[in-house]
Amino acid sequence: MLLLRRFAIALVLSFSSLVPAFANPLLLVDRDTLQVLYAEDAGQPWHPASLTKLMTAYVAFEEIAKGTVTLQTPVTLSKYALSQAPSRSGLKVDTSVSLEDALYILIVKSANDMAVAIAETIGGNEASFVAKMNDVARRMGLTATNFVNANGLHDDRQVTTARDLAILSLYIEQSFPQYMQMFRTSVVRINGMKLESQNELLKSFAGSIGMKTGYVCASGLNVVADVDRNGRRLMAVVLGGSSGRDRNERAAELLLKGLSGSATPTGQTVLTLSNAVGVAPVDMRPNICGKEAATYVKAQEAAFPMGLKNQPSYLNDTVAALEHVATDLGRVRAGIVLPRPRPAHVSQFPVQDVAVNTAPEAALRPGLDLAANPGIPYPRPRPVFR
Repeated sequence: MLLLRRFAIALVLSFSSLVPAFANPLLLVDRDTLQVLYAEDAGQPWHPASLTKLMTAYVAFEEIAKGTVTLQTPVTLSKYALSQAPSRSGLKVDTSVSLEDALYILIVKSANDMAVAIAETIGGNEASFVAKMNDVARRMGLTATNFVNANGLHDDRQVTTARDLAILSLYIEQSFPQYMQMFRTSVVRINGMKLESQNELLKSFAGSIGMKTGYVCASGLNVVADVDRNGRRLMAVVLGGSSGRDRNERAAELLLKGLSGSATPTGQTVLTLSNAVGVAPVDMRPNICGKEAATYVKAQEAAFPMGLKNQPSYLNDTVAALEHVATDLGRVRAGIVLPRPRPAHVSQFPVQDVAVNTAPEAALRPGLDLAANPGIPYPRPRPVFR
C-alpha cells in the first residue's frame, strides 16, 4: 500500500513538472466596506470573455435611467446579431423581445446574439455602443479595461483585470439595485426553451446572488460571484479556471474564507489596488484548448481537487432556482402600436453621474445602500413560473 501511495504521489508530481499548475487571478472583496480580503494577481490584464456582458448590462441600465430607452423597448435580433458564435438565445432573425427580457437572456444565458441586439438597439450599431462601454470604463476608473465588442467573444484587444471587474460589479449594485434580481436568476423560459445559467453557485451555494460567468479559450473560465450570508456581503473574482468545477470551487473557497473570518482585510480597498497597465494579457489558449490542454487540466486537478469524484466540495447546498418567463414579441414593425399601449416613460432613478468626479473614490463608496428603493416594481409584473 505504501509503495502504491508513493507511486501515486510521483505520478502527480510528474504531471506538475510537465505543466506547472497556473496561479489564477483571485480577488475577495467585502462589498460593504470595499476592503480587499484576499488578492492574487488582481491587476494582471486578462481577457474578460462573457464578463464583458456586465458592462453591456450597465450601459443598458444607464440608458434606461436617462430615458433614452425603456424596459419595454423592443430589441430585435438582426442577421448580424444571429451570426455571433454560441451561446445564443435560440430566437429567430427579426424577432423581438422587450429590453427587460433581453437583459434577462443576456445575463442568464450569456447569449452573444442578444448582447449585439441590445447594442444595436441602444447604440444604433455595435461600434457606437462599445464607445459607450469604454466611456463608462473611463468614468469608473477601470484603467486596464478596453472593450471591442458587446458580448466578449475573443479579441486580443478586449481586456480587463479582476480589480476592474470587481469595481464594475460594485457600480452595478450601487447604481442600479433594482436590477440585481436579473443576476440572481438562474433560468429563463421562452418559447418552450429553458435557458440556464452556468453559474453553479446560484444552485449550490447558499446566499449566492450572482453575478456572471464567462469563457473563451484565451481566458479560461471566469466568474464574478456575490454572496449575502449571515450579515456578510462578499464578492469573489476568479479568472482563468481550467474547468467549470475549478472556477466554481475556487470562488466558493474564497467566499467561505471570507465568511469564516479566515480572510481578513489586507489594508487595501478595491479602489487602491493597482493595475499592471501596459502589460499584455495572459493567453490561456494553449492550456485550455491547445494540444497540452489535457495534461494542463490534470495538473490543475492535482493542485486543486475540490469537487472531483470522491473528493469533498464546497458546493453542497440546495438552492431553489429563481426563474423568469420571457415573451417572444414576434416581428415588431416600426411605427406600429403594440397590443398593450404603454404610458410615457418617466425615469424613476437618477443616473449616477460618475463623470462629474472621474476619480472612482468620489462615486463608489462603502456601505452600498440597497434599501434606498425597496420593493421597486417592474412596469410589467411577471407571474411566478411553476
